[in-house]
Amino acid sequence: MEVDPIIMRFVKPYLLYTVAFSLGVYCNMKSLSLSNVETIIVFRALAPLLVSILDAVFLGREWPSLRSWGALSVIALGALGYAMTDEQFQSQGLQAYFWPTLYLFVISFEMAYGKKIISGVDMKTLSGPVLYTNLLGWPPMLAFAAMGGEYERLKNDVSTRVMNGEEHLFPPIGILLLCLGCVVGTGIGYSGWFCRSKVSAASYTLIGVINKCLTVLVNLLIWDQHASVDGILSLSLCLAGGVFYKQAPMKKVDHDHTDTEDSGTPSKGKTDGGVEIGTTPLLQSPVQSRPNRGINV
Repeated sequence: MEVDPIIMRFVKPYLLYTVAFSLGVYCNMKSLSLSNVETIIVFRALAPLLVSILDAVFLGREWPSLRSWGALSVIALGALGYAMTDEQFQSQGLQAYFWPTLYLFVISFEMAYGKKIISGVDMKTLSGPVLYTNLLGWPPMLAFAAMGGEYERLKNDVSTRVMNGEEHLFPPIGILLLCLGCVVGTGIGYSGWFCRSKVSAASYTLIGVINKCLTVLVNLLIWDQHASVDGILSLSLCLAGGVFYKQAPMKKVDHDHTDTEDSGTPSKGKTDGGVEIGTTPLLQSPVQSRPNRGINV
């Protein structure tokens, strides 16, 4: 199996992405400690609106059409409507919204920057982004485990098993679930970066929002959560908004005014991280080569 090697000039852009991802995880943890999951859903549903602006300003996309702005607004209103059915959400003060707001801005940057590096860093295989993000993500995840007291709980659990004379220090079902989680997590990594390479940053963010709304809806329908009719209708409204969203096309580029070097070839710039601008990486979205077409998501 071919895998991209570790190259220092590629570490820098993926390191920045890992920092943004880790900061997003931390903000999410703080948000959940001070508010409820409904609050997070509302702020998460606002992310496609911000990412659409970043798409147009920094990533070469056209501004969303009125249809798309309307669809994104419907999703945000649906998420707000679902949250308003929860009494805890209504009773929270403004101080509970600092971390969710910070989470909104961090994840919006993460989504836009993730699209930038998947289109600009010349990886040869899909394993490259998965390898870089997982290797660079180890230290912050280990730090979060320490902050959450996971090591102490593991130590106490093992000590209890030793004192009780149990045959296994770690329950076999726990090991099985851990291995299954690793397989599923790796699959999510591959599918996530593949999806990100094929659609715009706003579309990828929207897919995540719809996925969360659909998960909550299925959870409410299956388990005994006593969901109100208004709450279910609000989540259904989010899904309807996702159906009507249309991805913004790439901006038209006037090739007649492209700067050329002495050799007559188009010039290429480099970012501070050594990532070439103007290259066409293997994983670059094919949408970018068809600037006049939109994609329904």
